[in-house]
Amino acid sequence: MSRTLNAQTHAWLKVFAVSARHLSFTRAAEELHVTTGAVSQQIKQLEERLGFKLFRRLPRQLELTDEGRRLATVVDDAYQSVGLEVKRLRSGVMSGILRLRSVPSFLAKWLMPRLPRLQARFPDIELHVSAEDSNLSLRDGDFDLALDLNDGHYPGLQITPLMDEVIFPVCAPGLMRGKPPLHRPEDLAYYPLLHDVTAWRGSHDYAEWEHYLRAISAPHVNVRRGYTFNRNQLTMEAAIAGMGVAIARQTLITNELKTGALIAPFSQRVETGKRYGIVYTQGALDDRRVRAVHDWLVEEARRSTPDRREIASTSQ
Repeated sequence: MSRTLNAQTHAWLKVFAVSARHLSFTRAAEELHVTTGAVSQQIKQLEERLGFKLFRRLPRQLELTDEGRRLATVVDDAYQSVGLEVKRLRSGVMSGILRLRSVPSFLAKWLMPRLPRLQARFPDIELHVSAEDSNLSLRDGDFDLALDLNDGHYPGLQITPLMDEVIFPVCAPGLMRGKPPLHRPEDLAYYPLLHDVTAWRGSHDYAEWEHYLRAISAPHVNVRRGYTFNRNQLTMEAAIAGMGVAIARQTLITNELKTGALIAPFSQRVETGKRYGIVYTQGALDDRRVRAVHDWLVEEARRSTPDRREIASTSQ
């Protein structure tokens, strides 16, 4: 017998797999929508092809021979695997590694809580996630998708905008009862200011506070004082601990405001002129896996974008 199986033999093996599962040519015929005689004939032809018996044909039932039992196990596993793969292909399931890079604050506060939804939708995509500061070059190409905060200018790369960043002061509730109480921007002069020195690419240590107060036309407050941190999350933790007043990013502060760990003492919210976006190389979205995660990120961003009416002032 030839070492390879032709199309006819594969068809006979399919009939055999169904017959072995039911141990009945009649029930196999019903499942395959053919006659019982056709099933019996194809099993006989397969046995002749293989050179050994697959069934013992008893008066009222079928039994698998030892050879038939061994073959049935292999064939059944094979057809289940084929069926599963066909189902996966039809449903658009994708698999493989996807390298996702993100600025640390956005990764920790916005993306991480949403990753279980991505996992549920694409369980066979293996994310390799790295947190990298925005001021590190994206030109090395060591990623499939990168989430970054900047002005949207990435020479040689493509970008899909996600969300404009909006900032406003936050503090622990106790500061509202301080001496003096924190009710107006000019009251900031009596409190330590907390600074994120990595606010955006190229920003200086006090950029967020200067931008905010200038945008709301606040009376002069010396912002070049207080405590500095090199992570947004550390700045927020310092604010929660009551160390002073920090500038929050609307995209990253939702939970702290909902739980009351932080409050916004002033109503004005200001656009920074910076935005979060998905950065990728030319042609990257031709990969169905990369396109799927890209589109999922866009969908999540649309769901989480706040009402634009909350923003009192526009970007610089």
